[in-house]
Amino acid sequence: MSLTQEQRITLHGFNNLTKSLSFNMYDICYTRTKEERETYLAYIDEQYNADRLTKILKAVADIIGAHVLNVAKQDYEPQGASVTMLVSEGPLEEAPDASFEESPGPYPDHVLMHLDKSHITVHTYPEYHPDEGISTFRADIDVSTCGEISPLKALNYLIHSFDTDIMTIDYRVRGFTRDTSGHKLFIDHEISSIQNYIPDDVKDLFHMIDVNVYQENIFHTKCKLRDFDLNNYLFGYTKDQLSPEEQKDITESVQWEMDEIFYGKNIYPGSIE
Repeated sequence: MSLTQEQRITLHGFNNLTKSLSFNMYDICYTRTKEERETYLAYIDEQYNADRLTKILKAVADIIGAHVLNVAKQDYEPQGASVTMLVSEGPLEEAPDASFEESPGPYPDHVLMHLDKSHITVHTYPEYHPDEGISTFRADIDVSTCGEISPLKALNYLIHSFDTDIMTIDYRVRGFTRDTSGHKLFIDHEISSIQNYIPDDVKDLFHMIDVNVYQENIFHTKCKLRDFDLNNYLFGYTKDQLSPEEQKDITESVQWEMDEIFYGKNIYPGSIE
C-alpha cells in the first residue's frame, strides 16, 4: 500500500505498529593453535567491548530519531558483551519524505524522525571449533521501534560498523494502526526487499538470498562475501608463510564454515551443488 505524507501524518492517534530489525553478523578466522585462538578472541573482545558497542547503539538511536533513556551494559568473562538501551520519542518536528522510501539510510549525522518508546540491544558471541582451527565472532543487534520511521534506516550504518563475512538480516512489522477514518493499516511504508536498504557498493561485495513472506510483512535477507582472500582469515601471519597444501586445506576449511553458516545447516560432500 502506497501512503501519502498526509495519510502518514493524519493517523488516528499513536502509530501502534511495531517494526523490528534483527542484524546478525559473523566474522570468521582460522587459528592454528590454542595461543592463536586466545589471541584472536582477546582481540575481538577488546574491539567489540561494551563501551564501543554502546557508541554504535547510540549512533543507531540518532539515526532513527530516539532519545536514550537508560543504558545497561556488561562485559562478560571470559568473552562477550551485551548492551541494552531503552529509548523514547525524538525531538524532531519535521521528517523528510526520503525517510519513507526503500533506500539506504545515512551515517548518524542527524536525527531523521520520531521514535516512541522502544529498545535497542546488542549481544556478542565468540565461538570456536575445538579441533579444526575455526574461530567465529557473532554479534546480534535488535532494533525495535514504535513509530513511523523504519529501523531499516540504521542498517547501512550497522553494516559499516562491523567487519563481516556473513550477514543475516530480518525485518518484520507487527500489529496495526488506523487512519482517521478508522481503516486499519498493517504496514505504513513500501517494502519489497531488505536489499533496497543496502547501498549498491555493499551489495556488489556479497552473494544475497531473500526469503520473504509478503502477506505476513516478514522479510529475510542473508549475505556472504563474494571474494575470498585467505589473508583476511589468518591472524598474525600471511598466506605466503604457508605451503601451497596448507593454503588449500585452510581455504577449504574456512569456506566450508562460511557455507554452513550462510545456508544454516551442516553441509556434507555433495549436499550443495
